[in-house]
Amino acid sequence: MLMDLPIKFEQNMKSLLGEEYETYKACLDKEMFHGIRINTAKISVEDFLKINPFHLTPVPWTNNGFYYDEKLDKPSKHPYYFAGLYYIQEPSAMTPAAVIPIEEGDRVLDICAAPGGKSTELAAKLNNTGILVSNDISASRAKALLKNLEVFGVGNSLIISEAPYKLSERFYEYFDKILIDAPCSGEGMFRKSNSMITAWENNGNQLFADLQRSILDEAVKMLKPGGKMLYSTCTFAPLENEKSIEYLLSLDDRLRIEAFDKYEDFDNGHPEWSDTNNKELEKCARLWPHKISGEGHFVCLISKEGNNTNVGNTGNYPIKKCKLPKEVTDFLGELSIEFDESRFEISADKLYYIPKSFPAVKGLRILRCGLYVGEIKKNRFEPGQSLAMYITKDSFKNTLDLRVEDERVIKYLKGETIDAEVSNGWCLVCVDSYPLGWGKVNNGTLKNKYLPGWRLMS
Repeated sequence: MLMDLPIKFEQNMKSLLGEEYETYKACLDKEMFHGIRINTAKISVEDFLKINPFHLTPVPWTNNGFYYDEKLDKPSKHPYYFAGLYYIQEPSAMTPAAVIPIEEGDRVLDICAAPGGKSTELAAKLNNTGILVSNDISASRAKALLKNLEVFGVGNSLIISEAPYKLSERFYEYFDKILIDAPCSGEGMFRKSNSMITAWENNGNQLFADLQRSILDEAVKMLKPGGKMLYSTCTFAPLENEKSIEYLLSLDDRLRIEAFDKYEDFDNGHPEWSDTNNKELEKCARLWPHKISGEGHFVCLISKEGNNTNVGNTGNYPIKKCKLPKEVTDFLGELSIEFDESRFEISADKLYYIPKSFPAVKGLRILRCGLYVGEIKKNRFEPGQSLAMYITKDSFKNTLDLRVEDERVIKYLKGETIDAEVSNGWCLVCVDSYPLGWGKVNNGTLKNKYLPGWRLMS
């Protein structure tokens, strides 16, 4: 039985697809595709495939994406997921972060970042260099973003919940790269959820087109001359795609549409669906679910001409100088990582590490600035879950490295006490040499310190 689509939507799609429409409509009744994307900041694709427990086939438009069979595999329940070795992501949604050319040391903005799928890939490309500003205007959605970045072991992120105009006031021509995965009508995700169809009927396209333009108004101000911006949606409507790009180009005469390597079954952008018939729009990519093994998407890469040496400066983060208590320095002595002690900051008994070149953020709604290291309590220090995910097994002296088939792995992830024949004191619990979290060992028994909100539910 074919999916029941709104009449207005069907009319729109018939005008776009012509005789291909029936093929498109028929594909909606098929199973959607599921994927994982390997966290190359923690493990190479080659090394992951050596330990891979799933039935995987490559996603052809990414270097680190794979399809999995939902009937055979449950990657969200596997310990490697909790170790941050991969992110579960719809295959087409992997495209924007794969296309934008992130280089180590870049200043990067993901302006509509929650729940974090694209931010985690941007972070992996940065490899804990430069700075990643991940923003979502919804504070509740930004909490999921924070967790996903922490699971991936990201220490150079600034996680913000602000309206775009607030960011542009602070970050004028600051970013080398900007990703705008814009809020949209979600036409490309109808197969994923019937609620998307209901939302389309309630909201239509114009509401989102207006919202996209309000974001573009601010994003263009934040892009450095010489920088690149990636605009994407998961919808088909030209009003939200080609016409949004037309609008963006009208904001600054230095902006240009950039070509990028496209998978052979991607469609080009369609100038004839725009108002100006700008042939450059062919450089955009459209992903149709009846042509590829994935959902619907639109992707466009934009550059801003000019020299990026004379750029806006938001000022450096003013670290509050602090003297680290002995219990903190004792713990840090167990780590082989060389932290610059002048970059530590204590706020409400919580210890943070602020990477170099972080910008001033006063006045912005910040969920996280830099790396959360742990909490200072009376006469003791408790390391944070984010620190466990940031370091490697070899970074800490006292570790319990369990094989993935060891029943203690699942017990640990569920928050249970486990046996641990290692030294007393703080212990880094790992699975196949990849950190999961902390425990406190006393005479062969490990008291579980795995973060309650992250625990594996039965």
